[in-house]
Amino acid sequence: MTLAQTLQRRHLAQVTPYASARRSMTQNGLWLNANEAPNTPSSMAADETLNRYPSFQSNALNSAYAGYAEVQPEQVLSCRGSDEAIDLLIRSFCEPGQDAIMITSPTYGMYAISAQTHGAQVIDVPLQPAQEGRMELDIAAMETALKQHSVKLIFVCNPSNPLGSCVSLTAIRALLKTVGEEAIVIIDEAYIEYAAASTAQPLNATTQWLADYPQLVILRTLSKAFGLAAIRCGFALADPSILEVLSKVMAPYPLPQPTIDRACTALSATGVAAMQLAVATTVQLRQSVSTALATKPWVLRSWPSVTNFILLQVENAEQIVAQCAQQGVLIRNQSQQFKGIQAVRISIGSPSEMQRLLEVLS
Repeated sequence: MTLAQTLQRRHLAQVTPYASARRSMTQNGLWLNANEAPNTPSSMAADETLNRYPSFQSNALNSAYAGYAEVQPEQVLSCRGSDEAIDLLIRSFCEPGQDAIMITSPTYGMYAISAQTHGAQVIDVPLQPAQEGRMELDIAAMETALKQHSVKLIFVCNPSNPLGSCVSLTAIRALLKTVGEEAIVIIDEAYIEYAAASTAQPLNATTQWLADYPQLVILRTLSKAFGLAAIRCGFALADPSILEVLSKVMAPYPLPQPTIDRACTALSATGVAAMQLAVATTVQLRQSVSTALATKPWVLRSWPSVTNFILLQVENAEQIVAQCAQQGVLIRNQSQQFKGIQAVRISIGSPSEMQRLLEVLS
């Protein structure tokens, strides 16, 4: 029995996923098995075939991302953004009212929200201060919490949202060894391209661990560095046995065909090169904006960032957010993530947008 079969919700062992027309029959031919219209009357392009349901999983898309992430296609599950992958993991492995997830605050809010939505407990083991102003995993405290609670999933946002920094790969590997087969460890790498461009962490360092750690899941997205937030495309990278369980609770047609087509284009050699150029520009802008804002008297601290945003500790977050909003610049108050600390998060936009931000905050 695999780790995934052991940890999945008990009733899923007896569940056979819905056999959609595309999932049960994928060969080419005369498709009369899905109650589809024969064409798309409103289509303007001759090559559009929007009348057909997309595949449950696109071989072209999963193979393209597998090549990019340096994994095997069978280790890839494409989802409606990594948010869907978070939801699928909790629905698949946490029994409502019994099991828990573990988070390491400050962290991305959707882990806790998804868990609470499905009746799973949330165990928080906060990050601890480390060298160079970073925060690090508290492995000892996480191990203690794992023994005290029925934790099925451990979420680590790396690079961190909202901090903008990375925890060490050494700590992540230590966590995987500590957890063993007691739980699944999910590394959310939404901002990994920026970290790689900042030389903070190699792009595919953790993806190379999948063969050694069957309890590891890596979440990726095209929403950030690839600039494709509107098409809602993300990926779960994991042992095929885990992806098989997630497939049981996934919608029959998770990604629209236009999303698949745009994602494949983005993952082409030309698309990846364009992304890398854009990321390099963002990294340069982040450094210059961070330097400029660090001199402001109302900035008490600037967290080191390897992402496309910066986090600032300020005297009055609400006032600064309101001041910017009045002049048409929207930034985010992140004070709720910290105890007694006022903080704002600022995304790095275009050069002109950053110039406008500095003018507003001058």
